[in-house]
Amino acid sequence: MYMNMESQKTKQEFTAPEIDAMPQFEMALKRVYAWFDSQIIDRPPIRFMAHNAFLDAATEDVAHLSKEQKKSWWFDCELQVDLFLKSIDGRRFHGETFPVYFPNLGPDVYAAFYGAELEFGQVTSYSIPFVHQWDDADHLILDMDNEYFKKIEDLTMHALDRCAGKFLVGYTDLHPGLDCVAAWRDPLQLCYDLYDYPDQVQRLADLAIADFELIYNHFDTLLKEKGQLSVSWMGIPSYERMHIPSCDFSALISERFFKEFGLPILQREVKSMSHNIFHVDGTGVAKHLDAILSVPDVHALQWVQGVGGNYPILQWVPLIKDMQARGMPVIVDLGIDDLEDFITVMDPAGLFLWVAIEDEQEEIEILNRLKKWV
Repeated sequence: MYMNMESQKTKQEFTAPEIDAMPQFEMALKRVYAWFDSQIIDRPPIRFMAHNAFLDAATEDVAHLSKEQKKSWWFDCELQVDLFLKSIDGRRFHGETFPVYFPNLGPDVYAAFYGAELEFGQVTSYSIPFVHQWDDADHLILDMDNEYFKKIEDLTMHALDRCAGKFLVGYTDLHPGLDCVAAWRDPLQLCYDLYDYPDQVQRLADLAIADFELIYNHFDTLLKEKGQLSVSWMGIPSYERMHIPSCDFSALISERFFKEFGLPILQREVKSMSHNIFHVDGTGVAKHLDAILSVPDVHALQWVQGVGGNYPILQWVPLIKDMQARGMPVIVDLGIDDLEDFITVMDPAGLFLWVAIEDEQEEIEILNRLKKWV
């Protein structure tokens, strides 16, 4: 179970960034690399932040703003980085809690690179479907000069100018699969299309994945030229190429349709990456685990159990153990009240815990507890 740190190698030699509030950065990243192999150096990795907590921490009340004012708020590079800096001010980052700013215009921004318009809210944005007739797909052409693509570039460069010693800069959330097609077409309409117009759906799916590597490489190059690692909204860095494939739309469709339309995209999406962590957004997506895990280049999973009746985490222990049995590393998001019970019934190999805490002493106590778990 334990891993010799000297055995860890990357494809290239990189220098770990220096983050003032995270002096253990290099060791933390070694634990992450060990986790990808379901191995442990001294304890399993842990992030002291819950899923999506970064969105709530670096925001402000914009509900009263008009549609155009909200867009201006999201497009304000200085303000967005200011809010992120405010959210991490005075905090020391323990465990594998990496401070990461990622340029964010919402999960449909990839669709917007092709002409979709985004409507902005307080913590996310939504694509306005615009492929109403199949001929509209003729206009789905990647535009790296459109306002959304250029704004992601601006946010990236502004953050890079201000990050030294304080935080990492990541790349934006990229959804090149059926989630992108749903953003262009409308999720409900796409469900009908799978039955009525499968050839047209396939055409849109091919368009959605065609430029993915070009887009990824563009932003990866911007970051690597400034000495950054590869990291995005999940906050798990890689010295090489990190990606977070997902397909939230798959919760609405059968296993047959996912295998026919979603799986080929996933296979293309992950092939050039060094570290792929598939975002499993609840039980609707989990029904496709057999298909997802059939892809060798899916290296780990993030299990997001949802809210309400989907808590506590202990009801999902059989599912998590099944993933472990398949040799698949898993991120598990759990409440502090569930931590001890979870540790009692689980083997730590291949687990990356996310626990929402902001008390430094409590974080240190948990780190010491995890060393006794192995």
